[in-house]
Amino acid sequence: MVNGSLTLSVIEHDANLLRQSCLNHLQMSILSIQSFVSYGRVGNRAASFALERLGHEVWPINTVTFSNHPAFGSHKGGIHHPDDIRDIVSELEARGALERCRAVISGYLGDPKTGEALLEVVDKVRRANPEALFILDPVMGEKDGGAYVPEALQEFYKDQAAARADVLMPNAWELSYLTGEEFDDVDAAANAAKKLLELGPSAVVVSGIRHDDEVSVLLVAGDQAFQATTPYVDVKSHGAGDLFAAMFLGNYLNRGDARWAVARAMSATYGILRRTKESEADSLAIVPGQREIISPTERVAALPLWATP
Repeated sequence: MVNGSLTLSVIEHDANLLRQSCLNHLQMSILSIQSFVSYGRVGNRAASFALERLGHEVWPINTVTFSNHPAFGSHKGGIHHPDDIRDIVSELEARGALERCRAVISGYLGDPKTGEALLEVVDKVRRANPEALFILDPVMGEKDGGAYVPEALQEFYKDQAAARADVLMPNAWELSYLTGEEFDDVDAAANAAKKLLELGPSAVVVSGIRHDDEVSVLLVAGDQAFQATTPYVDVKSHGAGDLFAAMFLGNYLNRGDARWAVARAMSATYGILRRTKESEADSLAIVPGQREIISPTERVAALPLWATP
């Protein structure tokens, strides 16, 4: 399902698309509320760079500042107070900036009180610009390690935040938590994701669905489901979910096509993961592999999984 061919016309199209994006969104920005690390590429260190390479102005607000991802074995730093987020957004509001906010994307929050501040920010942005999108990555845990945030924050995502999102972007483990369902295949995962649409989101994008030597992403919207698949790359991939979510948003804003955005983001993520493995880097090789963001070497299709008449 990966097409390795790349023609000159596709490269030219990518360059034209990026230039047009810069022109179209010169006055519009994305508010990115996520974690920050000094060493590595997770949270805003992954998302902001990718969104900027796709032609978007980004206003990053950090929920935590760590030396590095905790998976390295040790880390220093801490969680920011929710009022810090409120205060920063209030200053943006004072400058009339929120009217130019096209989307809010959130990642790791670290504390349920930060979640409350996040929803206040979303409300404030929507009052300034009713067309602004809210992209929610409910960062809670993963299949191999289980939950890594407090139970109260998990409940916040399930009971409050999921219903407020325009696009909900859980990984496979998070999908299972949000729905209370276990699933063994892609079809079952898609059916579980469809139930989340009843909460309010217009679309659910599920990442990290492993099957054999491949990994898939699902897009479920309305009565349709699409699947994008690549070979699984066995490499330390902390931040890959943050990167993928940002590239989905950036590509969606550039073209307005969620199916295309999923395929494009999956293609770019696969390319950067391969670059990371080849370089034996201990963090995502986003800077060396940045061309993948705007012109992926390998092209992935988001193929129809099912459609309900």
